[in-house]
This record gives sequence, structure tokens and C-alpha cells, in this order.
Amino acid sequence: MKILVTICRILVGVLFIISGLIKLNDPLGFSYKLQEYFGADVLNLPFLEPYALGISVFVVVFEVVLGVFLLIGYKPKFTVWSLLGMIVFFTFLTFYSAYFDKVKDCGCFGDALKLTPWESFTKDVILLVLILVLFFGIKHIKPLFNKLPTTIIALLSFIFCLWFGYHVLMHLPTVDFRAYKIGNNIEEQMIIPDDAQKPIVEYNWKFKINGEEKIITTNGSYPTVDGDYISVDSKVIDEGYVPPIQDFSIESDEEDMTQHFLAENKLMIIAMYDLTKAEKEGVAKLKAFSDKAIKKGWTVIGLTSSGGDAKAYIKSQYNFSFDFYLCDEKVIKTMVRANPGVLLLNKGTVKQKAHWNDIDDLEL
Repeated sequence: MKILVTICRILVGVLFIISGLIKLNDPLGFSYKLQEYFGADVLNLPFLEPYALGISVFVVVFEVVLGVFLLIGYKPKFTVWSLLGMIVFFTFLTFYSAYFDKVKDCGCFGDALKLTPWESFTKDVILLVLILVLFFGIKHIKPLFNKLPTTIIALLSFIFCLWFGYHVLMHLPTVDFRAYKIGNNIEEQMIIPDDAQKPIVEYNWKFKINGEEKIITTNGSYPTVDGDYISVDSKVIDEGYVPPIQDFSIESDEEDMTQHFLAENKLMIIAMYDLTKAEKEGVAKLKAFSDKAIKKGWTVIGLTSSGGDAKAYIKSQYNFSFDFYLCDEKVIKTMVRANPGVLLLNKGTVKQKAHWNDIDDLEL
């Protein structure tokens, strides 16, 4: 039992630290995922949506700290009970998501590793078993060091997590796992190769045959049936190949300008997914910076999901010399974890990216 507890202790501790640090690297991304869970069509807890970022930071800091506590043997009873409570909650959440097909990716490992809902649930069940071993063998969890160094390590881990979370919120994720990271070409990330795996869809056709309703299943072709057609339902068995970038577009009121702008040698995108929620201090910095870029030959555009009135208001309010174009809110949130944020592109390739706090560091 002692050996088994030691193995489980290492596995659970390391996994919680890795999973927590990946999410702590991008707490805004995890908060967006929590907003999905809080939505009316999932858990129906919309009153929690404004607090998603605070909950996100608390959960990921707690996750990393618990992993450290477990490895060093700090307060074993508190640690194991906390781990058990956390994993029971997340096991329920991933089961609910998988069974009712609500959220496609749990966000357990951020954008570093995408898991399907059932893969996430399976992972949580395995973790639950490992933590139950720790629960019943808690007497075998002993501190690795004396009381003082153990307490110091525990405290330092907590302080580090708070600092790191604050740092990435005030700047950008230290490691960018998304498709819009520096060096990636947006057009290339949207391409579906000719030999890519095709989606597998099951079609259930309902017919009335000889007075009875019968269902005939095909892969899409209309069945040859001597009966009256009633309805058809489809079910995706395998999504096939999904390109890293799917919904990126730059649209004016009249036309799609995506190809036009991605062909530019020097394109600056100022991303603000919601103009009404943009941080005013950051918006105020954009006027001088964007004018400087235009003088140096850059094509400057704004991307937002906000409507025409909001675009006209902010442009006149800050006297911007560039126009705003329409893009999906989720896409803009994925492009850069800041509102506003700035990307510099060369023929569709992301060359530089910055939080509004760091736009003066961009090289024009």
C-alpha cells in the first residue's frame, strides 16, 4: 500500500501541476471556457459569467498549489480532501459535457492538448481512482522535509502562482499554443489538405412503410425505399480533419476583405473583440501608436465583433485614423489575449504580437 500510495502521489501531483501551469499560462482562455460552462445551454448559471476570470485564476492557482502540496507532503489531510472534492466536481462536469454533448473541449490542458469530452471524462475517472487510493492510504503520505522548509516551499509555490497569473494577464501568455502564434501563417492554418480525413456522418431516415414508421441508416445517400418520407436526423460520428483556424474573416459592410488584407506586406491588426469592454487605458494608447505605424507605411485596421454604432462612436471618440472591420468574437479572443491587443502581419504570417501594455515594444 505504501508503494502504491507513493506512485499515485507522484502521478497525481505532477499531473495537477502540469495541467494547472498550462491553464495558469492562459487564465483568460480558461475563463472563456468557464463562460461556456456557465452559459444557459450548459449549466445555466449566467450570473457567474462576470466572475469567470476570478474563478479561473482561483481554480488554476489552487490546482498547481495542491499538486505541490501533495508532492512535498504539506498538510496531507487538507490536500487529499481538496483534491478529492476538485476531481469529483470536474468528473461530474466532464460527464455532463460528454453525455449531453455541450462543450467540445473541457480546457483541462488549455490549447496545448485538446481532449474530446469523453477523453476528458475518462481522464478524470482515472484521476479519481488514483486520488481515492491516496484518500484511503493517507497515513502513508509523509512530508519530504522538515516542517520549516516544507512550509517555505508551500508558501513560495503559492506566491509564484499568483505572480505568474498576474504577469500573463498584464502581458500575454508566456507560451502561445494557439494557431495565431508568432511564426504561423493564417491562410495556411485554414487549408484543408486534399488527403485529409473526411467527416463521417450517420443519417437516420424515417419512413412510413406499410403503415409503420421505420428508420433506415445510411452514410448520407438517400435510401431506396418503397414508402413515404417523414424526416431525417444526422449524427457526426467523426469530425475528420479540422483545420486549426476555421472562422477567421475580415469583413466590411459590403464585402469580405480577408484575402485583400492577408496579402499586405505590412498589416497591423488592432483586435478588440468587444469595443464596449475594451480597457480604456489601452484604447487611449492606440491613437499615437497607430498614427506612427501609418506614417511608417503600415496598413492599420481594427477587428471587432461590435456593431456599426459602437465602431462609429469609438472612432470619433478617439479620432482614430483607421477603420474597424467585422470578425467573430471567439476568433478575436483566440488571436490575442488582450482587449485591445495588436498583431503585426506580413502576407498573413504573424510576425509580432502584443498586449496593449506592451505595444511600445513592437518594432515597426
